[in-house]
Amino acid sequence: MPPRVHLVRHAQGFHNLSVANHSIHDPLLTPAGIEQCKTLGRDFPYTTEIDLVVASPLKRTVYTALYSFAEPIEKKKLKVIALPELQETSDLPCDTGSNPEEVDREFNGRPVDTSILASRDGKLWNSKKGRWAPNADAIIARAADARRWLLARPEKEIVVVTHGGFLHYFTEDWTGADKFAGTGWANTEYRTYTFKSSTDPTLVETPESMERRRGKEKPLSKEEQKNLQRSTTKQWEQQGYQKAKEISAKWKRTALQRDVGGYGC
Repeated sequence: MPPRVHLVRHAQGFHNLSVANHSIHDPLLTPAGIEQCKTLGRDFPYTTEIDLVVASPLKRTVYTALYSFAEPIEKKKLKVIALPELQETSDLPCDTGSNPEEVDREFNGRPVDTSILASRDGKLWNSKKGRWAPNADAIIARAADARRWLLARPEKEIVVVTHGGFLHYFTEDWTGADKFAGTGWANTEYRTYTFKSSTDPTLVETPESMERRRGKEKPLSKEEQKNLQRSTTKQWEQQGYQKAKEISAKWKRTALQRDVGGYGC
């Protein structure tokens, strides 16, 4: 049986307070964001079932994971795995992560596994170049890498904390992408997914999750999703959330072959 995956957008960061704050490098959570984490931790219905927590290595996502899921992390001796494929889509300072050494210092003594950042690719995770580039082709490729990585995990109840813009690429669901600035996901919003099959890394939102947020609204067709993706990515390019330039064929091949064992997003 493939795992069930609970996707979470990070809590409010200081960059969410104003457009000017997009210039803050790798911002922390606001006091209100920390309170949002406490609320999520209290209200999340699958807390006792969680057996893996994964997060983008940016500070706001890792702290969202640590604060929101403190109970299962402590009780089950879990570590938050920092997975660079989950980073946000843009190369704005607020969406650019810290060097691996700084990530280690920030979370020293906390239950965070940063070992993937020590790999050859991981050391470059915040370069925003090559496979980490802030353009649609690169983001699509690393979103697929992340899905395959999750599908290959032995755990059965996985929490993934990531970013508003990236979540649309990760889920391939563009419904409501213009609801907030750069995303259709609210801070600490969660949705639950399964994989299409044990060999297909396509994510499928569970009926319960869809009904909780959409009611009886009919989901978009594949063609409607493609059209919405095109229009949304064009808008994000104009707004500076990602770049228009496509990655080279070399990076496309590398990404496909690789098996990874408010305001703003």
